[in-house]
Amino acid sequence: MEYLVTAAEMKRCDGNTIKHFGMSSMVLMERAALACVQELKERDRQLQEALRPFGPAHPGRRTLVVSGTGNNGGDGLAVGRLLYQAGFSVDYCLIGNEEAKHLTEEISAQLAILERYGHKVMRKLPEKEYDIIIDALFGIGLTRPVEGKFADAVDFINRQDAYVLSVDIPSGINSDTGAVMGCAVQADITVTFAYRKLGLVFYPGARYAGKVVCADIGITGESFLGDYPRVFTLPKGEAALLPPRPEDGNKGTFGKVALLAGSRGMAGACQLSASAVLHTGAGMVRVVTDEGNRVILQTALPEAMITAYEQWSEAFEKELLHVFSWADITAVGPGLGQSNMALKLLEMAVEHSRGPIVMDADALNILAGQKELLQKLIEMQQDPERRRELILTPHPGEFGRLAGKKIPEIQKDAIPLTREWAEKLQAAMICKGARTLVGSPDGKLYLNMTGNSGMATAGSGDVLTGILAGLLAQGMDAFSAACAGVYLHGCAGDGAAHKKSEYGVTAGALIDELDHLMPKRSE
Repeated sequence: MEYLVTAAEMKRCDGNTIKHFGMSSMVLMERAALACVQELKERDRQLQEALRPFGPAHPGRRTLVVSGTGNNGGDGLAVGRLLYQAGFSVDYCLIGNEEAKHLTEEISAQLAILERYGHKVMRKLPEKEYDIIIDALFGIGLTRPVEGKFADAVDFINRQDAYVLSVDIPSGINSDTGAVMGCAVQADITVTFAYRKLGLVFYPGARYAGKVVCADIGITGESFLGDYPRVFTLPKGEAALLPPRPEDGNKGTFGKVALLAGSRGMAGACQLSASAVLHTGAGMVRVVTDEGNRVILQTALPEAMITAYEQWSEAFEKELLHVFSWADITAVGPGLGQSNMALKLLEMAVEHSRGPIVMDADALNILAGQKELLQKLIEMQQDPERRRELILTPHPGEFGRLAGKKIPEIQKDAIPLTREWAEKLQAAMICKGARTLVGSPDGKLYLNMTGNSGMATAGSGDVLTGILAGLLAQGMDAFSAACAGVYLHGCAGDGAAHKKSEYGVTAGALIDELDHLMPKRSE
């Protein structure tokens, strides 16, 4: 697990390291600078290796440090000094108000050190070409658009044919949201310190950051003093926490899932979702679907049981109640449509299903249009005696309809809205996107780092619903299942993209990859 921090959380952690534990801010600054220099020296070494067969040519080392007047600028000046001492040719340019009251103690000290070493710091951007630019204009505290001479500096950096290293975060990127504050530096590499900032993970900030290196400079989790960040992630390559599988288990042990999915002509949605249920490890799945899907489903997935309907009747309602009494878990929504039949199925699931429930796709669209049903669900979830484990899986459009917001509002305020609706519905709220968020009722947030653009394909969400239901069926709580589910879903997408390219990923390929992700029994 890795924490992802806001600017406020990082400043608090940094401040506690200095004030509570007594670590010198100048020591931290030197360590930060050394981390940046280490990355540049390693690049220099690799370039030398690449050039060696062609003779004595050396990689370009002409370096410009573009610093602001805050501590981020102090980091940049220290980077330049250390590079100079390592044999690089370095120029310095300070942008900003140089009055003493606008300079931090640390950057004043770095300017004095440079002066004693005989270095000159320019106040205007030079008309020269550089091989490397150190971007140290703004750190994580930027809260307003970049304008004037600062915007000119950003434009200058972006126009240079140079390798750009941003210190902590690209100047112009909002540290909490990843938004571009007017304009921003396009970095080749960003060396950030102690913890990754949310703005380096959310888009478009992630795109501006280039390669992100998180350097240990001596700020540790103890400096949160017990008040830890609310957002965490599982980096790619880590094993998701999956439920154990007892060796003496049976198909009942591993859970029974009722899947309400697939209107007429939408057999693929229920087939993909049901298949994902089984490939995730659940023991049984019964699909409640339109009669027109029966033959297709039986052919494509003979392991699934089927309860089919042509229209609503007393006999079907009785059979549906039997399905709910049989199932440990209910999932509703994939390809369901928004007909009166779909509405009745969702109402029955809310009222009569037992155990945890997953709501996806059309179930969410129906909820958004049926305010009384939505309010009933909220009231049930707010009542401890009626509450159940619940997972909702909206993409920004579905979330917008549910919350009465436009898509840009959902994308801009994804964190607070996910927290709000997770608390309101006492649910694991999954806000799907390039960086999927999972919120818990107590305010924790998981931000998923797996997955790729190839997963933006028909049926991908149906597979996720099946994964979530399969994990719930094996006894995971809603939030843990949601975190593990989106992680596995993304890992499956990464595996499929590795084999096919992001252009060729299909929902079926995601299910194939699930088999390779599940832990294998050790001999």
